[in-house]
Amino acid sequence: MSTWTPFPHTGAYAFDEDRLKNNWHRLHRGDCEPWPKDPAVLHAWTLFHNGEFEQAAEAGLKAGGDGITVANKATCMYANYLESSEKIRMELLMETALRAQAQQASVPENANAWYWQAYALSRYSQGMSVNKALAQGLGNQVKTALAQTIELAPLHADAYMMLGAFHADLIDKMGALIAAMTCGAKKDMGLSLFRQALQLNPFSAIVMAEYAQGLLMLEGDQGIQEASQLYEQAAACQPVDAMERLNEEVVRLELQD
Repeated sequence: MSTWTPFPHTGAYAFDEDRLKNNWHRLHRGDCEPWPKDPAVLHAWTLFHNGEFEQAAEAGLKAGGDGITVANKATCMYANYLESSEKIRMELLMETALRAQAQQASVPENANAWYWQAYALSRYSQGMSVNKALAQGLGNQVKTALAQTIELAPLHADAYMMLGAFHADLIDKMGALIAAMTCGAKKDMGLSLFRQALQLNPFSAIVMAEYAQGLLMLEGDQGIQEASQLYEQAAACQPVDAMERLNEEVVRLELQD
């Protein structure tokens, strides 16, 4: 594992086991991850929420079992928010997707084994042309993995959010007609999925930001007012951990544009 760029606000978050337990539901309402039974996995999650993403990934991999989920989330969040090299970012996302796929084989009932494969492949596909992504079958893999996530965890707000983003991104890049014909992507379905995500996790700045971006893709100028309101609400949320802090900074940049 190459050296990762550190979280820019080192020491801003200081979770220990007790504080993490008190905030667990708030922090994991979106992904429905259960409280870890293995102390080694709990330690990895503590590192993650404090912004020590590289150490969290290493600890999760070392712990094995449910620790793979920590490693996958830490790698995805690092790749999404902090990695400046596109080549390394793509490598990390593909490593995560393959690791999650292997996790599915051993624990197919683990919803987040499916979710982190979908998330990693979705972000990976955004780094290439839509035609190349579809030719490699990435769209179907993302859609299938998210559907399986929701099947296993019907309250998984993040899966609804990412599935909404799947519809929005394809329609934005391909146009409504071709996206519907080739991938079954539909504007109304995308908007409905975003609304479901926000209903399940109404105080999530990440869901608000993804919903706002989706509105701009799906509604164009007609969605600007609602999208701006969602961005403002997201920016007003107080981040509880490192991941939320990074998302907040992205949202503030969006508001400045």
